[in-house]
Amino acid sequence: MIDLNCSGYSGPVKAVISDLAGTTVDFGSCAPAGAFVELFGRHGIEATTADARSPMGIHKKDHIQAMLQMPHIAEQWRRTHGHDWTGDDLEALYQKFIPMQLEALPKYGDVIGGVVEAVEQLRRRDIPVAVNTGYNREMLDIVLRKAAEGGFVPDAALCAFDVPKGRPAPWMVFRLMETLDVYPPAAVVKVGDTIADIEEGLNAGVWTVGVTQTGNLIGLTQAELKALDRNELEQRTHAAERTFMEAGAHYVIESFAGMPAVVEQIESQLR
Repeated sequence: MIDLNCSGYSGPVKAVISDLAGTTVDFGSCAPAGAFVELFGRHGIEATTADARSPMGIHKKDHIQAMLQMPHIAEQWRRTHGHDWTGDDLEALYQKFIPMQLEALPKYGDVIGGVVEAVEQLRRRDIPVAVNTGYNREMLDIVLRKAAEGGFVPDAALCAFDVPKGRPAPWMVFRLMETLDVYPPAAVVKVGDTIADIEEGLNAGVWTVGVTQTGNLIGLTQAELKALDRNELEQRTHAAERTFMEAGAHYVIESFAGMPAVVEQIESQLR
């Protein structure tokens, strides 16, 4: 495994910073994907779930812009609305997206199996677990309330609106490190289910962990995942693993339940 520790740090992991949807809550990251498809559909644009999942993990306004920049969506917009999309169109779409996402979040906020137990194991090792997200603050508060009902209360939480720029910029990671009073970066682990999570962690100089089966790259509900035959599940999981490794992830796991074992492996490299 890649050795991140260029700083010469020798000691324990001091914090885990996790994504929310698809990593700790909302199995399959279904809430945002569905809202984006519906948003574009309301404006006469046929966007697929794959289109919606491609930019996942970044600030939601940036996400809408990334979708508008997709050639087939840009062409549909031109045909449907008679002009290329503009900054005003982007802002209007984002403002319409907000209430749609707020309405959807409580339906998809269940804590993913194994998260509560993994967090407890990490805390027994004096490792706090913080979260960050591309949601805005109002969305984040809804998700946190739902997560608390399921037994998951993070030690700190930030959204993209709390910093100058969201993922893949490292500012949320740095702000959470400051909040938790942990350093150096080699003592911190970022875990998430999107490429933007990995890029954020790499830009912050921390360890990065990609999550496959519960997250955006596979993008299935728990029931849909269980319905796959073994070969199909293995193929999809391996494809997601390759995507994460190509993006530079230091480790890849099937779900957050694997985090305590990953932390042990990282600490073996930090001794």
